[in-house]
Amino acid sequence: MNELEKKIKAKIPGEDTGIEIKRSLCAICSPGCHCGLDCYVKDGQLLKVEGTLEHPYNRGKLCTKGAANRNYIYREDRIRTPLKRVGPRGEGKFEPISWDEAYGIIAEKLAAVKEKYSPHSVAFFSGYCKWYRPILHRFCYTFGSVNFGTDDSTCFKSMDIANSLTTGAPGGPNIPNTNTFLGWNYGGYYSNHLSVGPVRALKERGGKVIIIDVRYSPAAKNFADIFLQIRPGTDGALALGMGKLIIDNGWADMDYIEKHTYGFDEYKELVQNYPLDKVCEITGLNPDDVFEATKLYATNGPACTNFSASALTHRVNGLQTHRAIICLGALTGNFDRPGGNVPSFASYIHKRGGFTTREMEFREEKRPFDQLRIGETRFPTWDEYCDEFQAMDLLRQIEEGRPYPVKAIVGFGMNAKMFPETDKLVKAFDKLDFFVDADMFMTYTAKYADIVLPSCSSLERGEMKAYEGGYLAFTKPAIPPLYESKSDVDMLCELARVMDLDDDLLKAGYEACCDWMIEGNGVTVADLKASDLPVKIQTAKPVVPGAYLEKGCRTPTGKIEFYSKAIAAYDPKYGLNPLPDYVDPLFDENDPETKEKYPFHMIAGIRIPNTIHSRVHEVPWLRSLRPDPLCEINQDDAKNLGINDGDPVEVSSPYGTVRLKAMITAKLQPGVLAMAHGYTEANANVLVGRDHLDPYSGYPGFKSLRCSIRKY
Repeated sequence: MNELEKKIKAKIPGEDTGIEIKRSLCAICSPGCHCGLDCYVKDGQLLKVEGTLEHPYNRGKLCTKGAANRNYIYREDRIRTPLKRVGPRGEGKFEPISWDEAYGIIAEKLAAVKEKYSPHSVAFFSGYCKWYRPILHRFCYTFGSVNFGTDDSTCFKSMDIANSLTTGAPGGPNIPNTNTFLGWNYGGYYSNHLSVGPVRALKERGGKVIIIDVRYSPAAKNFADIFLQIRPGTDGALALGMGKLIIDNGWADMDYIEKHTYGFDEYKELVQNYPLDKVCEITGLNPDDVFEATKLYATNGPACTNFSASALTHRVNGLQTHRAIICLGALTGNFDRPGGNVPSFASYIHKRGGFTTREMEFREEKRPFDQLRIGETRFPTWDEYCDEFQAMDLLRQIEEGRPYPVKAIVGFGMNAKMFPETDKLVKAFDKLDFFVDADMFMTYTAKYADIVLPSCSSLERGEMKAYEGGYLAFTKPAIPPLYESKSDVDMLCELARVMDLDDDLLKAGYEACCDWMIEGNGVTVADLKASDLPVKIQTAKPVVPGAYLEKGCRTPTGKIEFYSKAIAAYDPKYGLNPLPDYVDPLFDENDPETKEKYPFHMIAGIRIPNTIHSRVHEVPWLRSLRPDPLCEINQDDAKNLGINDGDPVEVSSPYGTVRLKAMITAKLQPGVLAMAHGYTEANANVLVGRDHLDPYSGYPGFKSLRCSIRKY
């Protein structure tokens, strides 16, 4: 092997090797991270990826998923051409067709549903990725349908609604300036990996860390001064008990409470129902540990709290749990202060950049108002604070056709496995006149579609992305789209032209839409594309702690609301409490017969570092890290049941059964089971009942349900 061959094998860029480094971003965890990538490319082929050192967001760091981008992109099950179903739904039999034929069929079928029923009988749904959502949202409204929905129906939105009800704003932890970090369900080693560095730096400068989790996690092992291993779903009771301790011991910031909060007296009365002995009976915690953790949080300020996007809200008491935890920051004056939780608002697609765009106006400009959305009036807080249909009511409406039929679905990255009782949802697809899905891979869901469209990856397209610190980027393709795949936004804009929708902006294309949304920020898409790195936006302003409270909260009272005026205004028939009270996370599964038959508490959907939902279970590198779906079980429970590590086990609930392998652990408490979600062969969500839902948000109780386990 000569020197040039050695350099090529080593993937060393240069004119002699023909290897270039092109800049892009990773969208596997869209939109949470979008880490910058250096893509090593030769002759249009991706050789490897590395993190971009100069990128202002990830500064060269990548997680396991990002490092596997090449393996992800070149998966064998990439959809290579538009496809038309020729077999029964779900069988996976398709024939290739042209893009023109695919567009023609889609236009014809959607027009037929619109004419026979109404435009609202077409539901538009986005799963992963999320970058194209403003375009799909506007497309839906321009078509005339009110029914735009996304996986936000089970993702971060419940937390967001709880924020809106309580403080009127999301509040991220200001770790660099804090003294105490309350890591409530903090899983930085498994997700949001870039948060680990700031917590480590806090420890190195002498700061304190409290970790609260149902599992003994790497964060608990590496960081915790105090670790509270709580029973699943009892976090709300702990938060209320901590509130009582703070008030009773004089640790509350009464000046702050008087000036910035509403409903303190009612809240104070509520927490009297949660004395320490009762809280510890509910949570399974040691009273001394709870006392010391509360004292540390309340007296070693400033203190900030980690809020997981969905871990706590994936329970039927989830929204109120999140509200109860937020109230601790209000009690101690740690909301909107340096080192506390500092409010800021999204600039573009959920990411905070310190500048404003016209994303909302872009979506809402074409919105129809002549029909109720799917699920509307069932979950009032969702209806008021989210401009999407609550997808957890989709199955019911397809089956019943009330208040009107849903006869077509336009899906982009739709994932049926995010729905409880998944098997019933895909069976209900037979009631549809038409289903089109766009995706990179032939997924479990795509097999049920009539037309399947091949999407390309983030490395094969250009997309706009906002970043914290006042940055905006518009990437360029690092490699050409593989096969006949296309960017999702190109599909939508081309389809708008084929269907002749009344929307000149959509017809003008994605870049024109982006230019419209960012107008007024001193940059254009052309300016962004001229840079290989995110561009600092002139209009961006840093968050100034205290400024939000000074102006008044975006709540009905203009204050942080212990007692929610919005919830108090809802019809009493919903039975919703304006105070963040605690209810049992299994309250709807606590009848004696169910408790006896299904004695274990299942946490379905735990994070593991090599997966994100269903996106990468079939990536060979990542699948090799956990090739088999596993059910974690406490070592004592396993011994009592005669289950050994690696044994095949059957996990059942009142709604379904999955088979997988046992993973014996000391990190879970007795009586608790845990499993990752997303595996097609062991889909955790078939165990979840369709009505096991949070009455406030409509979120499923993925992480608190009754199950049994046996060796088979």
